Order: sequence, then structure tokens, then C-alpha cells
Amino acid sequence: MNLTPKERAAIPLQEMPCQPPEMRIKNMEEVAFGYSEKQALKEADRCLQCKTAPCIEGCPVNINIPAFIHAITEHNYAKSISIIKQSSLLPAVCGRVCPQEEQCQAPCTLGKILKDKANAVSIGRLERFVADKELPSSNTLNIQPQTGKKIAIIGSGPAGITVAADLCREGHAVTIFEAFHKPGGVMTYGIPEFRLPKKIVEKEINSLKSIGVKIATDFIIGRTRKLMDLIKKDGFDAIFIGTGAGLPKFLNIEGENCIGVFSANEYLTRVNLMKAYQTDQQETPIYFGRKVAVLGGGNVAMDAARTALRIGAEEVHLIYRRTEKEMPARIEEVVHAKEEGIQFHLLQNIQKIISDEAGCVKEIECVRYELGKPDASGRPRPVLIKGSEFNLEINTVIIAIGNGSNPLIKQTTPELNVNANGNIITDENCKTSIPGVWAGGDIVSGAATVILAMGQGRIAAKSINEYLT
Repeated sequence: MNLTPKERAAIPLQEMPCQPPEMRIKNMEEVAFGYSEKQALKEADRCLQCKTAPCIEGCPVNINIPAFIHAITEHNYAKSISIIKQSSLLPAVCGRVCPQEEQCQAPCTLGKILKDKANAVSIGRLERFVADKELPSSNTLNIQPQTGKKIAIIGSGPAGITVAADLCREGHAVTIFEAFHKPGGVMTYGIPEFRLPKKIVEKEINSLKSIGVKIATDFIIGRTRKLMDLIKKDGFDAIFIGTGAGLPKFLNIEGENCIGVFSANEYLTRVNLMKAYQTDQQETPIYFGRKVAVLGGGNVAMDAARTALRIGAEEVHLIYRRTEKEMPARIEEVVHAKEEGIQFHLLQNIQKIISDEAGCVKEIECVRYELGKPDASGRPRPVLIKGSEFNLEINTVIIAIGNGSNPLIKQTTPELNVNANGNIITDENCKTSIPGVWAGGDIVSGAATVILAMGQGRIAAKSINEYLT
């Protein structure tokens, strides 16, 4: 359709159809249904196809966004997905879980014209639409002749998958070593089924296997095998470390060891990876809290709160010490959580967990805050209001205040340089202090997003390929 920019700007934003809140809180099925073809074509027509294309610069893996959207307007979905696949192996994943509103959609020219970035072109929803078409062309990768070089990838999350795909394309033999019994990293154990169905992750993993990538599960680097033994004894020519940030942080407050207190990591892993919500099929134990408190304001906190609701909680209280404006969680996730009945306690925080005579959580002591001057994060610092203590009746506490890096690889590889937080130190090409070893994703940057980890994976893969050739 040959539309003028003014006509394109007049097309209304296409909202994503979803399960009604009262229905979705009773199941683990995906909340958002995705665009219909009619909606996708209408949303694609909103793209101005501007020459500057600031959206590409906003994408951590530099997808040619105007080109893939233009292909949608031509009904050429095979071409559209092939354009995305040139830069991203995980479009069905990224279209669902990436914070497009803070990345590719933030600089969108249409959003600026309409003076509201919420009205930018829905790039992520269009990416999901073409990825879900599941066209045969979506899994075809141009593989170069075999080079005889062997690459070891530690971790099968977004960074590791990206490196594996890019290096396999170059003709290198790639093996991924995964500590869990299923590959996928945070996409498998961290993100709930209702946000990212595991069949989608499995499809992406299978596409890797189909091009020759080998995956070894239940393989813990630092225990099953030391990192440098992969080079010295097993003959690998290069190593990429993409183990993520999987070590939960705690508050170190009174009562944190009570029965009924969990890290969000453990809680979500039991539900997502081990299917603890399938009580009629699984034997994985899970704590079914009646009144649940979730501490934190990020995506993991939203995931834990919404999961608790789905497995039977009567009340879920989300406690965050700043305001909603400062919450790092995606706007869409916050909106969905509110629709589902999650109770938000803003400018509040927990300072004590109180147990009954059996050692089980029975209530929490909280305090109130007001916002002060910005801190090192650039957000207003929460300032304690003296004498503001109050108690809430709670029997389950889920702590979702962030993750650190697992120290195992560093402990068994002393020559690997890390910073004070335990994150691996790399240069701009993701090279570590050890020749032949690269690292990327959350193990380097700290807990971030799927697409940012993929961006680092692409940089690392390019550097590794140059090193090998």
C-alpha cells in the first residue's frame, strides 16, 4: 500500500489480543495470542520506512527492522523472517520477552512524531508474528565448509546459542556444555510458560542441533571438567563462557532462613524447568503459599508474583522500595500483573521476617520510604521514613532483588580475571584474560536482557572466528 507519512501516522496502534485476566490466572498458557494477519499488516503499514532508521541502532543485534517490516507489507513472510535471521537466531523468543520499548522502539520516528513512544511501531509484536509463521525458510542457515576447528560453549542461554549458531555457520565444530538437564538457560528455567512457551525454546534448540551443534547436558564446568582442560586435554581451539548470572542475591535480614522463604531463581526453576505446577504429573515439590510477598520490581519479580498466583495463591503482594516509574520491569508486565490482581506496595520494603513456633513464615515487618536525590543508578534514592513500621500477614516470601555470578568457574580457573562483583572482565571484543577464551552475556554485564546477551554473543563470535581463521 502506497501511503504518505501522514496517512501512516494516522493508522491506530494495533493492540495485542490477550487472554482475559480472570481466565489466564487459572492456567499457565501464554497470555498474549499474537497478531492476526490483518493486525500485522495494519501495524506494518504504520512504519514510515525512514532513511535514518534509528530503530536499527536501538537494536543490540542490529536487525534491519524497516526491511523486515516492509516485507510484511508485501505479504512476503519468508523474506521477512530471513532478514531477521541474518542478525538474530531467536526471533520468536525476542519478539515475546525483549524490552523493545526501551530499545528498538524507543527512538522510533513515528513515536517522536506522535510525541509518545508508546505509539511507536510495535516492532517486537511484528517480529513475533513472522517468527510464529514457522515457515521452512526460518530454519535454513548457510553453512560454510568444515574448518576442522573445535569450539566449546559454556552455557546454552541466549549468548551461548548466538555464538554457537554464528560459529557453526562459519564451518566450525561447536559443542555446548549445559549444567542443567535441559538446554535454553534462563529461557528455560527463568521465564514462565505464560510469557514464553517452552516449545518455542525447544524449536530454537532443535534448529541448532539440525545444523550440527552438539549439546552436552548435566555437564558442570568446574566440576565435571575444569575450563582449561577443554583446551589442554580435549583439543578445543577456543572457549566461550556464557553461564549467565544465576546466583541469587539475598537481603541478609532477620528471618531470611525461615521455612517459606525462597529466591526467585529457585522458585521459578521448580515451576518452569521442573513443571512443579503439573501436580498430577510431576513429583517436584513446590511451596503453595496462601499469602505471598514478592520483593523486587524487575521482570523476575513480576514473573514470580504472577506464577504464585497461577499455582494457587489467594493473595500476592509485590513490595518495591521505589515508585512504579523507577521499576525496571517491562511496562507490559506491570500492566498484566495489575490486571491479574497483584497488590503493589510501592515505596515500601521488608526489614524482618517473623516465623511461628514451627519456624514457618507467618508475617513480615515492613517500613515505608520517600524518594530522595538520585543515587549511582540515576534513580531517586529511597529514604527511610522513621517510625513507619507495619506488619503484613504472609506465609511465603520470594526474594527477587537480582542475581550475581556463580563463582565456580573462577574458583577453578584462577587465571581468569573478574571484577569485585564476580563478573568476568573482557575487552570490547569479549576476550577474557586467558588467550583463546571469550565471555559474554550476564556473566560479564550482570543480569540484563536476552537481546543484550545475544548482542555480546555476536561480537564474541566474530572475534573468535577471526582468531581461528
